[in-house]
Amino acid sequence: MYKAETAIQDRFSCHYEDPLCFNKIEKAIYARMRDVESGRELVFLCIGTDRATGDCLGPLVGSRLKSLSPSVAVFGTLETPVHATNLQETLDEIFSVYTNPFIIAVDACLGNVDRIGYINVRRGSLRPGTALNKTLPEVGDFHISGVVNVGGFFEHMVLQNTRLFIVYKMADIIAKGLYLARVKSLSGRLSREIEGEPVES
Repeated sequence: MYKAETAIQDRFSCHYEDPLCFNKIEKAIYARMRDVESGRELVFLCIGTDRATGDCLGPLVGSRLKSLSPSVAVFGTLETPVHATNLQETLDEIFSVYTNPFIIAVDACLGNVDRIGYINVRRGSLRPGTALNKTLPEVGDFHISGVVNVGGFFEHMVLQNTRLFIVYKMADIIAKGLYLARVKSLSGRLSREIEGEPVES
């Protein structure tokens, strides 16, 4: 869980109730997946805990993504969440298993009241735990966040009183967007390999 930044540079945002939100999010994710260099394996790091409805966006995405594609490299599910106490341990595991992984981080965030329900796709790392004043490692080559509630006061209480419906709907859009963008990215790479073109996506 982290605080939403006010800057919108290089960030795509869409409200989950937008009828075209899924298509827009999938395209935004795919555009950033094209930055994956040949030989780098995609790893999805879904941060959060199932002990608070406002902070379970990441684990919900991880579980949904695993159900869509069991072979995908996912860290952080409802069964085995990644949170403040085991994030560094999880990062150590990722870098011991994968050489130069391309990490896509997913986390919930708090923001202004008019931003609740927005899904953000942004290049660069996120800093999990900032909403709760925790100092944790920055993670992700790019990241996806969902604004689940308003920030600025009583964050722990806010997280416990966030509507699960909103979090669930955002998680479903994000997971499906990640899955289809990954399929498209892999298909594009295969096509270029067959045609003998350099692979950069």
